[in-house]
Amino acid sequence: MKLGMVAGYSGKYIDPQIDKIKFAESLGYESTWTAEAYGSDAVSTASWILAQTEKMKVGTAIMQMPGRTPALAAMTAMSLNQLSKGRFIAGLGASGPQVVEGWHGVAYGRPITRTREYIAIMRKIMAREGPTEFEGYHYNLPYKGDDATGLGKPLKSILGADTNIPIYTASITPNGIACAAEIANGFFPVWMSPDQYAIFDKDVQKGLDKSGRTLADFDIAPFVTAIMGDDVNSCRVPVKGMLALYIGGMGAREKNFYNDYATKMGYGDDAKIIQDLYLDGKKMEAMAAVPDALVDEIALVGPKERIIERLQVWKEAGKKGHVGTMLIGSAQNEVLELIAEEML
Repeated sequence: MKLGMVAGYSGKYIDPQIDKIKFAESLGYESTWTAEAYGSDAVSTASWILAQTEKMKVGTAIMQMPGRTPALAAMTAMSLNQLSKGRFIAGLGASGPQVVEGWHGVAYGRPITRTREYIAIMRKIMAREGPTEFEGYHYNLPYKGDDATGLGKPLKSILGADTNIPIYTASITPNGIACAAEIANGFFPVWMSPDQYAIFDKDVQKGLDKSGRTLADFDIAPFVTAIMGDDVNSCRVPVKGMLALYIGGMGAREKNFYNDYATKMGYGDDAKIIQDLYLDGKKMEAMAAVPDALVDEIALVGPKERIIERLQVWKEAGKKGHVGTMLIGSAQNEVLELIAEEML
């Protein structure tokens, strides 16, 4: 089992908490992960962290694919990997239609097709076996649209070839998970129960079979919130807020991948109530409707002894290959230290 930590989103002002990241690095955490929505971008923060750490890998969770061309993503990954002496991980995601069309002003399109094309182009560029040419639904290199000048030509990266950069995807739908297992090095579920790997098993295996790989070649790296305190109910509150947002508000009533995921986990009735409350503007009521059991399955909350007990389940999942990396989200250094003591 490997450990990573989540740097996460910034608020109004960017604070990557370098001291905490360096502390985690000293404990043996292998990676830290940055994020982007429609505020700070993931790459700038990743660059800042790489410049101030020595051993820790830094990944993006995620770079929004519709917000940058695959060629730019490849340039970024190759540049940061070279500058950091091999410590960058390219984490990609399709984001959602609200952000893609509302913020970036481009069509959401076909997210699985985009992922396939994007990674194929990145790998061609990074391999540097010749000038990059590609014909796809989303991307054409060189561009041959009706408004093209006709002057575009296939190009080869000026940087030296670099085929060792891992690529992860943020996936939660069956097709997205299968796609990740086929063409990526790993994927990060937004949350996960170590007891319920069966939800992913069929889709992961489908992708691995197409790629000719095994589960040992693929990293499943869920985000795991960890909050230590004597009052379990108080510790659950932030996790319930996150779950209410995703299950209730991340998507339309008839199309919310996270609501569907919660239903697969056995919380379908609760998911419907949470969504109805959230979309009616009753966010506090939606939080209150999140079951304690769901929080306890996916997060590490409560007193020290309770967290240690739950870590044993995660450890067993790691032995089975069902979880390769735990990406810990915690504001408490003592929690980072406790998890390192138990898992490393």
